[in-house]
Amino acid sequence: MSQIDRREFLRYGVRLAALMGMGRAALPQLAEGLEQLTSGTAPVLWLQGQSCSGCSVSLLNSDEPGPVTVLTQYISLLFHSTLSTATGEVGMNIVHRAIEEGGYYLVVEGSMSAGMPEACLMGHEPITRLVSRAAQKAKAVIAIGACAAFGGIPAAENNPTGAMSVPDFLQREGVSKPTIRLPGCPCHPDWLVGTLVHVLKFGLPPLDTLGRPQMFYNRLIHDQCPRFADYERENFARTFSDEGCLFLLGCQGPLTQADCTLRHWNSRVNTCIKANAPCIGCASEDFALHSSFAFYPKDELLSAKES
Repeated sequence: MSQIDRREFLRYGVRLAALMGMGRAALPQLAEGLEQLTSGTAPVLWLQGQSCSGCSVSLLNSDEPGPVTVLTQYISLLFHSTLSTATGEVGMNIVHRAIEEGGYYLVVEGSMSAGMPEACLMGHEPITRLVSRAAQKAKAVIAIGACAAFGGIPAAENNPTGAMSVPDFLQREGVSKPTIRLPGCPCHPDWLVGTLVHVLKFGLPPLDTLGRPQMFYNRLIHDQCPRFADYERENFARTFSDEGCLFLLGCQGPLTQADCTLRHWNSRVNTCIKANAPCIGCASEDFALHSSFAFYPKDELLSAKES
């Protein structure tokens, strides 16, 4: 493994301080946290339930540091179903050995098929049982993405698997561990790396009532929207090519807490709203769970407004 010099740690520390809302006084501790991630003293076990692997793909879109640096130098990744080269019996032996030794940070992507355990297996073992065992030996649990954090699309109304969020599942199983929700479909890579560093050097970050880090989820998308002035002036877009507030086209920004419009995605190039698409509320606790959660209620809203 190549080494990262102190200057690089401090440079990344400056960026982490900014994304976590901390001042320069926190830089030495943030740099130490990054060093701990690289040294292998903060191992991460990543398990996947009912998911599309979108959060794993998002992690690969990390920037400054890039995905190779994150995976080989920042995160001591014990196992990941998609990214690890070990498969089959070899892979499962790694997972079982990691659980037996304990002391890792458990990252879970995807919901738990609590009502139909056989719907999601790993090494012939229901993922529900595996996650329950792994959580008991973990230092902390991070539910990454909408599905793990709140159930997401797999837990939508009338789903046949009885899917549920990871925190709700662990509570049902009687497993008590510090648990952090990082919702989003997908989760921004900054949210994961920033959370891991904070846990290492400062303990659990301040969480809201739903268990989300306040440093990333403390404000509504609507309040940070670049089109907020259009909303105030009631200058509403009627089509997706129009200028103006996207509220009448189904924007969920007034109900969704995240910092997407400030952080930006894909190497800080764009956001949904900047690309002229409404926020679909993927970081919301209600995302896709009920049939009443409409992504684009265009006709109803426009008719109501015009009447």
